[in-house]
Amino acid sequence: MTRIGFAYNLKPDPSARLSTEDATPSRPEDDPPSRRRDIASRTSSSLAVNESRAGEMTDPHAASALETLELAADDEYAEWDSEETIAAVERALSACGEVIRLEANQDFPERLRRERPDIVFNIAEGATGVNREAHVPAICEFFGIPYSGSDPFSLSLCLDKARTKEWLSYHGVRTAPFVLIRDVAELESFLGGKRSRNGKRDLSSFLGPRSSGLFAKPVHEGSSKGITEKNFCRTTDELRAQVHFLLERYEQPVLVEEYLPGAEFTCAILGNGNAARVLPIVGINFDALPEGAVPVYGFEAKWLWDRPENPLEMFECPARIDEALASEIKRVALRAYQVLGCRDWSRIDVRLDAAGEPNVVEVNPLPGILPNPEDNSCFPKAARVAGISYESLIQSCLRAAAEREGVALLDRPGGTRNEERGNGASRPARKSPRSASSVLVPRSSEAR
Repeated sequence: MTRIGFAYNLKPDPSARLSTEDATPSRPEDDPPSRRRDIASRTSSSLAVNESRAGEMTDPHAASALETLELAADDEYAEWDSEETIAAVERALSACGEVIRLEANQDFPERLRRERPDIVFNIAEGATGVNREAHVPAICEFFGIPYSGSDPFSLSLCLDKARTKEWLSYHGVRTAPFVLIRDVAELESFLGGKRSRNGKRDLSSFLGPRSSGLFAKPVHEGSSKGITEKNFCRTTDELRAQVHFLLERYEQPVLVEEYLPGAEFTCAILGNGNAARVLPIVGINFDALPEGAVPVYGFEAKWLWDRPENPLEMFECPARIDEALASEIKRVALRAYQVLGCRDWSRIDVRLDAAGEPNVVEVNPLPGILPNPEDNSCFPKAARVAGISYESLIQSCLRAAAEREGVALLDRPGGTRNEERGNGASRPARKSPRSASSVLVPRSSEAR
């Protein structure tokens, strides 16, 4: 039977962490990259950011929502998965072989070396550093063990929002003009000249009473970490204050880009090469937000307004758009998937600019895959609309990886492998780690 290693990061129990955090200070090297200075500062800051908006809420459950702010503000583990998700993925994988849990902690390398599974199914977001999402795949490559998903280079590239945009721009894929602010000195220099990092656009026109505005966010975060309404800036003073805040709070550079005023969509992509396909497009329904809210699905929408007891109808799948726009969104998303070297699956966020053209906002090669439909996880939502069950979605990603690597899997629970191999038999020759990507597609096929 095929042995499937399952690499993941388990989200800590919030109640246990709150009861022990003050008594047992963690060592700096144990902290995730977005570690806050202390819980009190996290909570007070989040309350300040959301105080005026929360005061306008007419939801009778607003008070209980505010009571959850202390935990919600503590977003350092937002990218990690709950036991519910991990158990659901494990059940799905078990149809394809024997599943071996491999939590991606400090013991992971030794456990992987000892277990030596035939393939690793990877959803581990990593713990520390700007290359944290690449740790599990890199260790797998070190031991010569196949794994699912994108390779270390693509994972690190996509976690760096600035480098991603540079890569997309080079290959002619539309993305908003931007500047990367590394420190206060660069902030002041930018405010003096307001030119994008690649020098192609002057961003000064996006600040002012009649402007579309600028949007600031931490460059190395995911899962809407560090994304609030305050990130949308219309004036120099707003931008200066928010970039100062993000630099201090997240201790990493801040990406400042043109705010795209159009509709937003999420594209779930499954497969490799010519077989890669976009599942039904998910549209973000900003009309569901409270009146006057900035049309951004960030901290407030996820933690204050979209509550289980009073959920927002934030997503439409399939998105209600015409076929021409849908085709263009899919084309742009697939092109980004290819040039960034994504494999097996990824989620790509796309937003329309003032001219109605699709722009890539972010690329997530480790997409969220919450199993409960009430959690509004976009990738499983798109799969369900396509007629793909949660179990089949997980298995499809694994099978795409196994096909790339020449690893045989069970066809079904209790079934036979795709091709029988005896114990100890060498694996079929595997493709080069980057051969599944289409980075070498000529640039002219996308440039407009």
